[in-house]
Amino acid sequence: MPAIPNLRPDADADRLARLEERLARIESHLGLAGATAEAPVAPAVEPARVPPPGEEGEFEFEVGQKWFARFGILALAVGGAFMLSLPYARLPAAAPSVAGFVVAVGLFALARVWQQSFELVANYVRGAGMALLWFATLRLFFFGAQPALEIDSAGGRALLVLVTGLNFVIAFRRGSPPLATLALTTSGISAVAIGAAWPLVATIVVLAVVVAVVVRRQTWPLLWLTGTVLGPVVYFVWAIGNPVRGGAFHFMAEPRLAPAVFLGSVLVLAAGALLRGNREDESMLDGVAAALNAAFGYGVFLLHTAAAYPADFVVAHGIASVVFVGLASVFWFRNRSHAATFFYAMTGYAALSMAIIKASAMPNVFVWLSLQSVVVVATAVWFRSRFIIVANFLIYLAVVLGYVVLKERETGISIGFGIVALITARILNWQQDRLELKTELMRNAYLFSAFVIFPYALYHLVPATYVGLAWVGLALVYYALNLIVLSPKYRWMGHATLLLTAPYLVTVGTRRFEPVYRVLSFLVLGTVLLMVSLIFSWLRRRKSAKAPAAETGA
Repeated sequence: MPAIPNLRPDADADRLARLEERLARIESHLGLAGATAEAPVAPAVEPARVPPPGEEGEFEFEVGQKWFARFGILALAVGGAFMLSLPYARLPAAAPSVAGFVVAVGLFALARVWQQSFELVANYVRGAGMALLWFATLRLFFFGAQPALEIDSAGGRALLVLVTGLNFVIAFRRGSPPLATLALTTSGISAVAIGAAWPLVATIVVLAVVVAVVVRRQTWPLLWLTGTVLGPVVYFVWAIGNPVRGGAFHFMAEPRLAPAVFLGSVLVLAAGALLRGNREDESMLDGVAAALNAAFGYGVFLLHTAAAYPADFVVAHGIASVVFVGLASVFWFRNRSHAATFFYAMTGYAALSMAIIKASAMPNVFVWLSLQSVVVVATAVWFRSRFIIVANFLIYLAVVLGYVVLKERETGISIGFGIVALITARILNWQQDRLELKTELMRNAYLFSAFVIFPYALYHLVPATYVGLAWVGLALVYYALNLIVLSPKYRWMGHATLLLTAPYLVTVGTRRFEPVYRVLSFLVLGTVLLMVSLIFSWLRRRKSAKAPAAETGA
């Protein structure tokens, strides 16, 4: 067992005392005297907070750099345009335009210098230069006391076309949608300024081709939507006599093929969207562009042909119907596009309706419009478009109500409306099984329409004393249809027709019918009701008898 060393408390105490004294001298030398005492902890100073993007600092930066640049350069460009538009009677006619060309070149040079250091502002400056270059060219023909060049001359038109083409080159080289939209807009205004029919219509087609080519390669929404609206606006300004150039308001009837060429520009714009990549991903922009192209394109076409080409109206709108329904078909089969298919198809149906209304006299026009409803439903199921089916039902109701309001007397056309409703309901039922469309509500709506229309038609076509008998016969037809197509809906339509007949005979037959017809009507109605009751009783007994037999056989 090892020996325990001797403990010397006095020596250890001296050693600790000297150690504490040494630590005290070190702390005194370092200025840490009293550090061992508790002291209040000073609060930490937080670093300055940098506001993240989207907060006040970033918003101020957005306003100061972008908005001020945009509006500032826009104000300078507008001011320069106003300055160029002044008459300057003491100067040569071309002097303001030459000054505008010089300033435009200076702006292009400035944009090039600032491209690296102030890229955003440089783009705006370049746009101002393009606008000023175009306006300076336009100043050669207008705004002065004496034009430097005639807009109707071949050289003047060539110069204007050259400048607008140069603007397109600048925009496409920079890959800038706003600059391309500016070039497109100035080109449309240039066409209006030239004013001649064929150059203007040709310009609309060329601009449509440019937009279609750009849209096919890359989506520039601003250029796409502007091009879709610009062509119809430019064409309409020309079609009403070009009041921008001081023409009197009247619809232009020459050249005869102008509406057809304009319809071709609508087709070109649709083709650009049709040939785009990423076919299965239909964006909101695709639907909006299709809606604008169909609405503006056909709307202007309709106004111009109705006012200036009444003799060719039916043929023109028959062709338009084929064009738009054809577009809808291609959009569906190629891209499975729901929105574009809907808008182009409905526009085609509207064109066909216009042709029918123009070609048919009252009241036969309602017959053709109701038959068109069947065609529309067939193509709508083909496109698998519930929207077209719903829209067609609303149009069908409008046709029926229009006939009811406008007819002078019932000629049996209402019977056709009811037959159309039954045929449409059968088409929807057949195609639902084939294409898995959820059209139950629409089938019921058409069947209900038939249920209302047939009694209405018979009420007006049949002498009053035979109305009750005719309604009973209608109920029997429904029961026969139930046996043929095996659909309980027709059976219920028969029930409802009989229930409708009973109060009619009670309220009208007892007061207005002669005794013989009154007795005959009630006897027929009672017999049919009793027969229906007996048939249902027999069917119930038969069903009840089969149930135990099936259980024992099992």
